[in-house]
Amino acid sequence: MNTATRDKLWLAASPSLFVLLWSSGFIGAKYGLPYIEPLTFLLLRFVCVIGLLLLVAVALRRPWPHTPARWGHIAVAGALIHAGYLSGVFVAIHLGMPAGIVAVIVGIQPLLTAFISARLLGERLARRQWFGLVLGFAGVVLVVLDKQGLSGASGAGVGFAILALFSITLGTVYQKRHCAELDIWTGSAIQFAASALVLLPFTLAFETRVIRWSGDFVFALLWLIFVLSLGAISLLHLLIRRGAATRVSAMFYLVPPMTALLAFMVFGERLGLSAIAGMALAAAGVAIVVRPVKP
Repeated sequence: MNTATRDKLWLAASPSLFVLLWSSGFIGAKYGLPYIEPLTFLLLRFVCVIGLLLLVAVALRRPWPHTPARWGHIAVAGALIHAGYLSGVFVAIHLGMPAGIVAVIVGIQPLLTAFISARLLGERLARRQWFGLVLGFAGVVLVVLDKQGLSGASGAGVGFAILALFSITLGTVYQKRHCAELDIWTGSAIQFAASALVLLPFTLAFETRVIRWSGDFVFALLWLIFVLSLGAISLLHLLIRRGAATRVSAMFYLVPPMTALLAFMVFGERLGLSAIAGMALAAAGVAIVVRPVKP
């Protein structure tokens, strides 16, 4: 197999792999949050990831940004994508919001990204693609309604979920516009360092920072470090670099259905007919959005 063929296969498989890895973060959170407060959990995770990224960056002699402005753009994108999004999701779940409800709120992201990208990045969507975005969101709603219902939503939880929604949306658009070509290793180290600095004062002010160490917690921490922060985030950077922001964000429509499937496999949570139908709708919506528009 030549290099060109291998690269094409990798690019074809990477979106599906990203959805699988990103969806598993909800499973990791479910294992870990009973033993630690949400911001402390994230801060510990970020510190571990920073150390690993620095080791890899030094070993591979990866380049660092050459200007302060470049450092700043990378840090801002990272604070939005990591600190804003993840803290919003983790705190919302910690406050009692069902993970499925959080997922459906964050699932509005592709529509919001399409609206912002059309104005800031000059990306234009055909009517077919707008239909795909709406279809995908409808599929997400079906999955969540079957799995959780709309009970358990609190004002504070909804607020943090909305924070997550706007953070991941603005972070994706900002990175695509200002630093899409960042080095995966050094750029990620800068982003996680910026995110840790953002979370640190809130962790010191609002949490006890007590950790109840257990096998489940260690497993969840390692999973989130290696599979999510190193694996899924690296894939996200590659996808943002090589695809339009709207098409990349459309892949998030598949996260709630995939999360429901993983929860069924790992925890035995049921999958009803409406959930299965929702998965099909979400997959169809993503396929419509990411298919190239003919000139």
